[in-house]
Amino acid sequence: MIKFKGVTKHYPPETKALNGINLHIKPREFVSIVGQSGTGKTTLVKILTAEEKPTKGEVIIGGWNVTRIKYRDVPILRRQIGVIFQDFKLLPKKTIFENIAFALEVCGAPYKKIKKIVPQIIKIVGLEDKLDRYPRQLSGGEQQRVAIARSLIHRPKILLADEPTGNLDSINTKEIVELLVKINELGTTVLLVTHNREVVNLLKKRVITLEKGKIISDQKHGRYIL
Repeated sequence: MIKFKGVTKHYPPETKALNGINLHIKPREFVSIVGQSGTGKTTLVKILTAEEKPTKGEVIIGGWNVTRIKYRDVPILRRQIGVIFQDFKLLPKKTIFENIAFALEVCGAPYKKIKKIVPQIIKIVGLEDKLDRYPRQLSGGEQQRVAIARSLIHRPKILLADEPTGNLDSINTKEIVELLVKINELGTTVLLVTHNREVVNLLKKRVITLEKGKIISDQKHGRYIL
């Protein structure tokens, strides 16, 4: 599913964000990628989404060689990778239905398809009764659920969650993590990028630890070791 082969990323003049990363993530895995600030997590995310290219090495996602991907093919790749962030990035003047539908509208999907798919996706995150509300009328945890629903709209094979609980309290954090596990159990590969020790230790799933751009630990049923 995802392979990093000797991936190194340099930023001028002397910053080495990633240094010889070798990594294989199988379909349907749930993997936490952890490390302190400045360890290379953000760079790894940017390479996965083809926002950055490695200085050396190859990155394979499914049948795509991201290292050599053509600019016109990047949007197609990104539809296979749902991405959620710490910042929910919802459109404040659109309803929850409209926020989720927007991801289909920009791809030219007909309204008949949108009307069918959006309720199916929102049911996964448990907000069926709030489609007509606006983001300001939802709690932080509910807004993140909407962001997750939007990321699933193209039925991606991979869900990349970059610090998804960073703005949430402990109760909402637990609920979002449980939702990510549910999505994983439905067949989606989940990559959780975080520095939240409690979340990682609660999951008891595979943990990859980065330090100074290198993988220093890869545990099948791991804990946050730093």
